[in-house]
Amino acid sequence: MGRCCAPSVTGSEPKPAGEGAAGMLAVPAGVRTTAPPTLLRLPGGTFTMGTDGADAVPGDGEGPARRVTVSPFAIAAATVTNREFGDFVRATRYVTDAERQGASFVFYLQLPVHARRSARSAVAGLPWWVSVEHACWQRPEGPGSHVHDRPDHPVVHVSWHDAQAYCAWSGTRLPTEAQWEYAARGGVEGTRFPWGDELLANGEPRCNVWRGGFPNAPAEGWTPGPVAVRTGAANGYGLFNVCGNVWEWCADWYAADYHATTASTDPLGTAPNGRRAMRGGSFLCHDSYCNRYRLSARSANTPDSTASNVGFRVAA
Repeated sequence: MGRCCAPSVTGSEPKPAGEGAAGMLAVPAGVRTTAPPTLLRLPGGTFTMGTDGADAVPGDGEGPARRVTVSPFAIAAATVTNREFGDFVRATRYVTDAERQGASFVFYLQLPVHARRSARSAVAGLPWWVSVEHACWQRPEGPGSHVHDRPDHPVVHVSWHDAQAYCAWSGTRLPTEAQWEYAARGGVEGTRFPWGDELLANGEPRCNVWRGGFPNAPAEGWTPGPVAVRTGAANGYGLFNVCGNVWEWCADWYAADYHATTASTDPLGTAPNGRRAMRGGSFLCHDSYCNRYRLSARSANTPDSTASNVGFRVAA
C-alpha cells in the first residue's frame, strides 16, 4: 500500500523518534535562530473521523467512521516551505535522508526530456517513479534544478525523520492523524473535501491533483508538481492545501485497523511496524488510479523514504 502515492526505500528500518539516519540525535539543542512558526489555535472537540463511503480505498483502514475527540492544539496553516526548511538547514547543517542516501524518487514528467531518457525506473509496475541521483530538498528534480525560484513551495524529498528533526529545532511536532483530519475538515462533517463532496468547480479541480490522463497525458496548461503552499482558498479553520499538492507526514505509526484499535479520545497509532502515516494526497492523485486526496483517506511509508510529492506541516 502507498507505492503509487510515494515509493518506499527498500529495506528501511524504523528508528527511534528524534534520531537521524545515522542513529544519532538529529539536531543540536538550542540552535533555533528564528521565531517559532505562527500556528492556528484550534479548540478541539468531537467530530466524525473516517468514512464508510463507497469511495474508501479497501484495506487502507479509512473506517469504520466513528466519533473522536481531540484536545485543543495548534497547527500550521500550510506545509513547511523551502524557505523555512532552508533556515533550519543553515542553522543546524542538517543533512537529510535523501542526501545521505544519494538519491530520491521523482515523478518522471518532472524531469527534463533529456533526463527522462536515462532515468531508471525504481518501482516494479510503477514506471512513472524513477530514482534520481542527488535529488533532494535543494534539488527537487536532481542536478541542475534548485529551489531558489520557489521559496514558498512545499519542501519535498523529506523523510519522516527529517520532519522530526525540523520539529525538534522549531519547537513543534507532527500532528497526529486525528488532529490532522480534525483540522483539515475545517469544521465540516461527513464530506469528502473541506468545501463539500464535489472535486470540480467550473470543470476544474479545486485542489492541486492530477489533471488530464494519468500518468502520461497531463492537461494542457497544467504542469505536474507542487504549487505554492498558500495557493487556493483556505478551509474553515484557515488551513491551505489539505487535499492534494503534497503528502503530509503524521506522528502515528500506520495500522489498517487504526479505527478499531485506537482510543476515541486523542487517538494515536503507537505500535511500531515500519510505516508512518501520511495524509492529504498529492498532485499525482487521480480517480483513475488513486483517490487518496479525500479528507478521510490514509496512506503510509517507511520513515526514511523520500519523494517529490511528500512534505509535512507542523503542530503543537
